[in-house]
Formats: sequence, structure tokens, C-alpha cells
Amino acid sequence: MTVLLVILHVIVSIFLILVVLVQQGKGADLAGAFGGGGSQTAFGARGATTLLHKLTTTFFVLFVMTSMALAVLQGRPRSSVMNSRTAAPTAPAKK
Repeated sequence: MTVLLVILHVIVSIFLILVVLVQQGKGADLAGAFGGGGSQTAFGARGATTLLHKLTTTFFVLFVMTSMALAVLQGRPRSSVMNSRTAAPTAPAKK
């Protein structure tokens, strides 16, 4: 279970990194280079939600969920083979 969750976590992490790197920066357009493009507002103009934005949100939520699941699984006490033994074997009596 933990191994599959770690593999899923790594895959989600790689996709999250790739989706973030593909996105265009906030001021990367031509108007942003010359100081225009929503400079009258505090945080710039609010654009429409793109597919990359939705993918980023989805992969971020999956990343957080797998991170929390791995943390919970690592916090559980583990069982041991030695705990299942009820008594140590006794040596045979000498005559």
C-alpha cells in the first residue's frame, strides 16, 4: 500500500512540476514588458481560468492528499515478527 502511494506521489509531483513550468508568467505578455496590462489594479487583471490553471489546482490537491496519506501511514505503529512470538523456546532438560 505504501509503495503504491509513494509511486503515485512521485508521478503527481512530476506532473505538478511540469504543469507549473509550462505556464506563462503573469507579466510575460508584450503589454507587461512596457508597464501596461492592468497596472491600475493591485494584483493585475483577473483572466479566465485556463486548462493549465485547472490542472495545476488538481495536481496540487492530489499532491497534498498523497502527502497527508503518507504522513498518516508513517505515523502508525508497525508490527514486528518479534511481537507475535508469545514465549521463547525452552531448552530441553538435561538428565
